[in-house]
Parts: sequence; structure tokens; C-alpha cells
Amino acid sequence: MKTVSILVAVALLCVLLAGCAGPNQLVKTANAQGKVAGFWLGLWHGLIAPVTFVISLFSDTVEMFEVHNNGNWYSFGFLLGMMILLGGGGSGAARRRYRD
Repeated sequence: MKTVSILVAVALLCVLLAGCAGPNQLVKTANAQGKVAGFWLGLWHGLIAPVTFVISLFSDTVEMFEVHNNGNWYSFGFLLGMMILLGGGGSGAARRRYRD
């Protein structure tokens, strides 16, 4: 019974998150300063994302993700920055053996 409730919860979470997804209409368009964010700015935004997230909760002028970006390279930089900051998950995938 516990497994079924966990599966239902995961399915509902996936549906909820999928409802938030959608195309970015501003990709490859310049912002007010005439700039389009690329890989390096995406990397920087990924590194500072936790701080930016907290600030964005209290400010309407700060966003976590630059919508005026060049597409996949910005997203890759953002993801890479988050992985560098949060450890990339590699240590969680390694098995550790403890001696009793």
C-alpha cells in the first residue's frame, strides 16, 4: 500500500511540474540593454542560483533564469553551474562500504 501511495505522489508531482513547462517566447531576443545571455552568463547564473532564488522570493525585479538567452548553450551553462555548486550528484552515486 505504501508503494502505491508513493507512486501516486510521484505521478502527481510530475503532472504538476509538467504544467509549469512551456516554450520561452523570448529566446534569442535581446533584453533592454541589447544583450542575449550565452553559455558563460548561464554558468554564472547557475553558480549564484541559490542566492538569486532567495532574493527573488522578496523582490519582483530579480529572476533566477534569464529569459533573453541564446537557447541550449545558456541552459547547459546554467545546469553545469548548478552541478558545480551542488556537487553534481557524483558522490551520491558512489557506493560506500562500511566495515562493522
